[in-house]
Amino acid sequence: MKNKNGVEVSQDHVKNGAFKASAVSVRVIMKNKVVWFLLTSAMVIVLETSSALSIGEPGSFTFNDSLSTSVSKRNEEKMALQLTLRSRAVAPGAMPVPATEQKAVWDASKTAIIVCDMWDQHWCKSAAARVGELAVPMNEMLKTARARGMFIIHAPSTCTNFYKNSPQRKRAIEAPYAKTPVPLATTERWGTCWNWPDGKREGVLPIDDSDMGCDCQVKCEIRSPWTRQIAGIEIAEQDAITDNGQETWNLLTQRKIDHVILCGVHLNMCVLGRPFAIRQMVKLGMKVALIRDMTDTMYNPDHPPGHTHFDGTDRVVEHVERYWCPSFVSTDITEKPAFRFKADKRVQ
Repeated sequence: MKNKNGVEVSQDHVKNGAFKASAVSVRVIMKNKVVWFLLTSAMVIVLETSSALSIGEPGSFTFNDSLSTSVSKRNEEKMALQLTLRSRAVAPGAMPVPATEQKAVWDASKTAIIVCDMWDQHWCKSAAARVGELAVPMNEMLKTARARGMFIIHAPSTCTNFYKNSPQRKRAIEAPYAKTPVPLATTERWGTCWNWPDGKREGVLPIDDSDMGCDCQVKCEIRSPWTRQIAGIEIAEQDAITDNGQETWNLLTQRKIDHVILCGVHLNMCVLGRPFAIRQMVKLGMKVALIRDMTDTMYNPDHPPGHTHFDGTDRVVEHVERYWCPSFVSTDITEKPAFRFKADKRVQ
C-alpha cells in the first residue's frame, strides 16, 4: 500500500543474517531505482542505495546520498561495545594489586554472551530466589545485546535434552565441527566436563565453599531439581542452546566470534568450571569478560572469610579479575543502572 506521499509501505518479516525481526519496509523510487528501507526495532537497514531524490510536494520525503552513510554510521555505533574493563591481573603467588580500569571497544557481531546455569530450580532455596530475581534484569540485558548484534548461547547444564527438538538446540548440534587449538577438558563433574582450578595460574578461591554454599538458616538438602532454564529468560529464535564445550567452540568458530562474555551462576563453581565457561574459554584463546552484576555465588557467610554473602561474591569477582579475565557491569550494554540484589544492604 502507499501513504499519502506516494511511498509504498508494507508490513513484513525480514530475515537479516542470524535474526528474524518484525519490520516495516518503505520503498521509494529514486531516479528509476527502487530503494527499500527496512525499519526494524533494532536498526534501519538500507538494502539498496541510489542517487539523490528530492520531491517538491509539501510533506514529501527528501533523500540524498548522505542518508546511507548516516544510517551506516549509526549501525556501526550500535555494533561497537564500549566497555570499561576492570582487572587486577597478577601472577599466582604475587601480592594483590589495586583494580585498574581500561576502556575497550568490542565488535558486537564478533561477541557472544554465554548464560550459565540459570536453572528453573535449585536445591538451595536462597540460591533459587536470587536466580529468580536476577533473571528479570538479565533477560532485559540479553534483549539489548541481541538487538545490538551479539550472539546468545544459553547453557543450562544437564538440561539441554529438555530442548532437544528446538531449533536453538539443533543449531548447536549441527554447527560444523571445528578443531580446538588446545584439548578440551575431559574430566567430569556435575554432569558435564569440568575445568578444575589451574595451580599454574590461579590461587585458591578466596571463600570457603566446602559446605556447598547454602546460606539458608535451615540448610537445604543437596539434590538436582532443575529441568530447564528459568522461563523468565527468553530464548530467541536466533539463539543457541548447549552445555558442551565442543559444540560451543563450533558455534563460535562458525560465526568468527573471538570475544566471549559470561553471565549466570554460580561464579565460584560453574561460571568458572563448566566446559563453556571462563577457564575453558580463556584456555581456547578467546578474549573473555565477566558481567559482574549478572552473577552470584554459592557462599555461606558462616564460613570464612565471613561478612555477608555479597561480600563473598565480590571476593570471587576479584579472584576472576586477578587470574582469569576482566569484568564490567551490564550498564555498558544496557545504559541502565547496574543490577543489585534487594537483600544487599551494604553501603554503595
